[in-house]
Amino acid sequence: MDEWSADRSENTSTFPWLLLQHARLQPSGVAWREKNLGVWQCTTWVQALDWVRHLAYGLAALGLQRGEHVAIIGENRPRLYAVMLAAQSLGAIPSALYQDAVATELAHPLELTAMRFAVVENQEQVDKLLSVREALPLLEHIVFHDPRGLRHNTAPGLRSLDEVEALGRHHQALQPELFEQAVAQGQPHDVAALFFTSGTTGLPKGVVHTHASLIDRARAGAAFDRLTAREDVLAYLPAAWIGQNIFSYAQHLVCGYTVNCPESPSTVAIDLGEIGPTYYFAPPRVFEALLTDLQVRMDDAAGFKRWLYRASITLAERAQAERDAGGHPALRDRLLLPLAKALILAPLRNRLGLSRVRVAYTAGEAIGPELFRFYRGIGINLKQLYGSTETAVFVCMQPDGGARSDSVGLPAPGVELRVSESGEIVLRSAGLLREYYRNPEATAEVLDADGWYHTGDAGWIEPDGQLRIIDRVNDVSRLADGTLFAPKLIENKLKFYPSIKEAVAFGAEREHVVALLNIDFAAVGNWAEKRALPYSGYADLAAKPEVLALLADCVAQVNTDLAADARTAAVQVHRFVVLHKELDPDDEELTRTRKVRRHFVAQKYAELVDALYDPARQSQRTQVQVRFDDGRTGSVQADLQLVGTKVQPALHQAA
Repeated sequence: MDEWSADRSENTSTFPWLLLQHARLQPSGVAWREKNLGVWQCTTWVQALDWVRHLAYGLAALGLQRGEHVAIIGENRPRLYAVMLAAQSLGAIPSALYQDAVATELAHPLELTAMRFAVVENQEQVDKLLSVREALPLLEHIVFHDPRGLRHNTAPGLRSLDEVEALGRHHQALQPELFEQAVAQGQPHDVAALFFTSGTTGLPKGVVHTHASLIDRARAGAAFDRLTAREDVLAYLPAAWIGQNIFSYAQHLVCGYTVNCPESPSTVAIDLGEIGPTYYFAPPRVFEALLTDLQVRMDDAAGFKRWLYRASITLAERAQAERDAGGHPALRDRLLLPLAKALILAPLRNRLGLSRVRVAYTAGEAIGPELFRFYRGIGINLKQLYGSTETAVFVCMQPDGGARSDSVGLPAPGVELRVSESGEIVLRSAGLLREYYRNPEATAEVLDADGWYHTGDAGWIEPDGQLRIIDRVNDVSRLADGTLFAPKLIENKLKFYPSIKEAVAFGAEREHVVALLNIDFAAVGNWAEKRALPYSGYADLAAKPEVLALLADCVAQVNTDLAADARTAAVQVHRFVVLHKELDPDDEELTRTRKVRRHFVAQKYAELVDALYDPARQSQRTQVQVRFDDGRTGSVQADLQLVGTKVQPALHQAA
C-alpha cells in the first residue's frame, strides 16, 4: 500500500485514497466515535479501512457496478459513512437522502437515478421503501444497519449489513486484490456523490459533485481555519445536507480528525456536552434554541445570579465588540473581564457544550445580531459562511478577526466572485457542480459558457470586501409604488425575536407589506407559563390575545428598525396573522432543510393573505390540509385574528 499511495499527489486524491492514507499514517487514531447505550465506541482509522474493505467486497459480490448510484438513508452513523466509502471505492456514487422524508419523497431520487441499491438505518426506512417498491421495479437490494423489528421480514432483496460484511469476507478470500485495484482506478474527476437540492420551487434537483470539487473546497476551508487531525466534530445534522457532508465526511477525510455521532437526535445536547467539539457548525435555529433554553434556566435563577449573569454578558459583549471593530476594550472592562470569565462565561460555555470550540460556523439563514453578539461575547469564535449545494459550501468565509452579523464573509480561497449588473451573485471556483443530474436545461441556467455559476442570490460587496446577501433574485420585487421589496430581509428581522419561529412576508405589486407568522412554541410557552396563562396546545396558545399583543410588539420593533433606513422605511409590516399550525415539511410548506417554499405557501394561504389586505376584515376563517405523524391526511380549521401594527415615519429621507 505504501508504494501505491506514494504514486498519488495531493492534487489527485479521491476519498478512498485519503482513507488509505490515514490508515497508513495514523492507524491508531480515532476516525469515528458513536454513542451506543450510553457508551462512546471508537473506530480507529485502520479499523475503518477494514470495515470499508469488507463492505466493498460484499457490495461487489451483490453486483454493485462502477457508475451506479446507491441510496443512503439514516441518521449519522459510522457504518453508513463506511458504506459511502465502500461504494466510492468501487466507483459507485452514494447519495444520502433525508431520513425524515416521507416515502413518496424518497421515490423521486430513487426513480431518477434508477437505483438498484439502498442502504438504510432501520425498520422505519425499510418500511418506507417497501411501501413504494411497486413503483420502483429496479430497486433490487435493500440493506439495513439496525436489525430490530426486521429479523423475520422476508421481503425479496432485504438483508442486513452484517450479512453483506460476511459475504465480503468470503469474496475477499477469492479476490484479495480487488479492493486496491478498484480504488486505484478512481480518479479525481470521477463523480463522488449526488446531492439533492432542497426543492424550494419544485422537485429537488440532483447535484453532481466529483471527488475533485468536494476535496478542493474541503481543503480550502481547512487551510482557512487551520484545521488539523486533532479536531473533534459532532455529526448531528442530516447527512443528506451537503453542509453536514462537508464537515463530517469531506473535511474529515482531508484532515483526518474525529467525527462523533450522537446516540439519537434526542441526546444531541447531552452528547454535545460530553464530546466538547473543537470545530462546530449549526444553523441559526440551533444557536437560538441553545440560548432560549439557557434564558429559561436563568429566569428561574436567584436574583443575584440573574444580575451577575446579565452584567457579565453585557461586559463580555461590549469588550468583544471593541475587538471585532479592531480596537481594544476599555481598561475597566479589561480588569473586570477575568472575573466575569471565571464566574459566568467559562461555566456557561461548558454548560452549552462549547467550552473547547476553536471555530464555530453558522449558515443557511441570517443570524440575529443579538445571537451573534452573545456567542462571540462569551468567547465562542462564531462566524458566518456562505455557500450552497452547487458550490460545495465554501464560497465566502469570515476571518477570525473580521466576523460580522450583517455579512457572510470574504471570498474563500480559490473563489472568484462578482455581482452582475442585475445584482445577482456569480462566481467561479474548482468546487462547482459538474451538472444537474439528467437535467441539461437546469444546468445551462446556472452555469454559463465561461464557467460562471449564477447563484440566484441578490446582494452586494461591502467596502471591506465582505459579501452581503439580501434575498433570492426571483423573490426580490417591488411594491405597487415601485419600492424595492426583499421579503427575506424582513423575515430575518422578524425571526431574530425568540417568540417568532417562522415568518413569510408578502408585498409584491401590493400597496404595503403583510406577514404570516409562526410562534416559537417553547419560547412563547415558557413566557405564558410565567404569566399563569393557561393553554391546551399550539393552536390555543397562538390565538391568545396576550400572545398576539406580544408578537405585535415584536413587529412594531421591526418596523422601527426598518424606518431607520430610507431604503427600507416603506416596507414596514402593516398587518400580520399568527397561523394556527406550524409550517411543516410534511405539509410541503418547508423543505427538509427548513426553507420556506414561498410560492406554495402563497397559494395555500392565498385567502388569508387577501384578507390581510382588506382593512374591513378583522378575522378570517381558514381551513388547510395537513399530514399527521402516522401518515394520514386531514384538515385543521380556525378563526384567525388579523392584527394591525404601528407603522413608523421614516427617520431619514432617501438620497
